[in-house]
Amino acid sequence: MLNSKQRFATKKKYKKALKKNQLHLLQLQHELYELDLPVILIFEGWDAAGKGGAIKRVTERLDPRGYKVHGIAAPDEHELKYHYMRRFWKSLPTKGQFAIFDRSWYGRVLVERIEGFATNEEWARAYDEINHTEKMLADTGHIIMKFWLQITKDEQLARFRARANDPFKKWKLTDEDWRNREKWDQYEEAIEEMIDKTNTKFAKWHIIDSNDKKTARVSIIEAIIAEFQNKITKIHS
Repeated sequence: MLNSKQRFATKKKYKKALKKNQLHLLQLQHELYELDLPVILIFEGWDAAGKGGAIKRVTERLDPRGYKVHGIAAPDEHELKYHYMRRFWKSLPTKGQFAIFDRSWYGRVLVERIEGFATNEEWARAYDEINHTEKMLADTGHIIMKFWLQITKDEQLARFRARANDPFKKWKLTDEDWRNREKWDQYEEAIEEMIDKTNTKFAKWHIIDSNDKKTARVSIIEAIIAEFQNKITKIHS
């Protein structure tokens, strides 16, 4: 996990680092397009950990023709009639494109597990199902990166209170968010098991300390850049 100490002393330094990395990421996006490489970026994390803000900074200077962001909510009545992976499969990227998931199929072993929306048998077998799916995608050229945004329980409470007092952000805070806090220990156990059982060489988890949002955002983009550069180097070597 990255150090939670604030990395940028001033907003100006943060903006400079962010812009520099965003430009580099844009350049790499074009290279991946030329190489026909599809990319899957998965963002998971605690409520109020900053997933939306991180995705915004990843995408805000990219070529908009080359990516799609998929915000994942609870499955509707129609989707519940199918295997849970079906609704994600139709959102996978074409060659040279990015698919960015704000929450993902990992809901099966997190919220569906804790809230009882999946049986013990269903969520227990999902680890192998997910690993097999990601392996198949990696074997066909997909770059898969998974980010877990970690914050402390105290930091989450502070962000909840700030949202509750901000008329422009109150909509982000729901009764469900408060209920989930009461099950913190259960979610923590599920998160640890999820990472342990699905952290593979072809689809690694990147654990991002997100107590400082600015540090987290830049660190995520730097991790993406490093992975893309490594993939491109291997192709050309």
